[in-house]
Amino acid sequence: MTEPEKRRRRRLDFLIARLTGMTRKEAKQLIKAGRIEVEGRENEGLKAQSRIGVEEAIFLDDQQLERESGERYLMLNKPTGVVSATKDDYDPTVLDLLEPELRRGLHPVGRLDKDTTGLLLLTTDGEWSHRITSPRHGFPKTYRVWVADPIDDETLASLEEGIMLRGEDTAAVAHDIERLGRAELRLTLTQGRYHQIKRMMGAVGNRVVRLHRERVGPIDLDPDLEPGDYRDLNEAEVNAFLPVDDPPQ
Repeated sequence: MTEPEKRRRRRLDFLIARLTGMTRKEAKQLIKAGRIEVEGRENEGLKAQSRIGVEEAIFLDDQQLERESGERYLMLNKPTGVVSATKDDYDPTVLDLLEPELRRGLHPVGRLDKDTTGLLLLTTDGEWSHRITSPRHGFPKTYRVWVADPIDDETLASLEEGIMLRGEDTAAVAHDIERLGRAELRLTLTQGRYHQIKRMMGAVGNRVVRLHRERVGPIDLDPDLEPGDYRDLNEAEVNAFLPVDDPPQ
């Protein structure tokens, strides 16, 4: 098998998860239960780690799974050390975490800093991406924050009331703050300013040592995704960011 052919083969559980919107755990259960078939292969020999070519037909309960469906929408559990970009001259990008055949046309929806982990959405749909990142729609983003020094009640009050940051015209505010430990918080942002959490913590004399995004709008990071793993969004997750249609007459 040539090197290009090898690169065009993917683990079966990854493919099923991508084509159905299921988690890899659910995909593995389907394979184990014998509900998955691959054209030209013995069903008994299929395993989650079986490498499947991008052109091989896959069937779930005798129904062929569609390999392409127009626009694509993924969630990724971004690890530290990769940048939220389509290309970079110095650092690996989030697209480098994907199989080569999946990268075409995808871009990150917004960004996470190189050292920030957690939920990052990727898509080929520019309008959908713009809706999520546009301040006009104000989709909230929830983070888990670890800081260098213990957090006192005065700091919490300052974060909730708002902090004027250098170069800004209005105060930066954190919402729904939950103290998780002496130096650990969960909070939600709606403003999406540059390095907002790090700047706010710096303004109250503290320093962020770790930052992890748990939620974007109505979507939580899938707990089954390990750092660097990804899956397709299902239809309900994609539509959750779209305006509600007028009810039928």
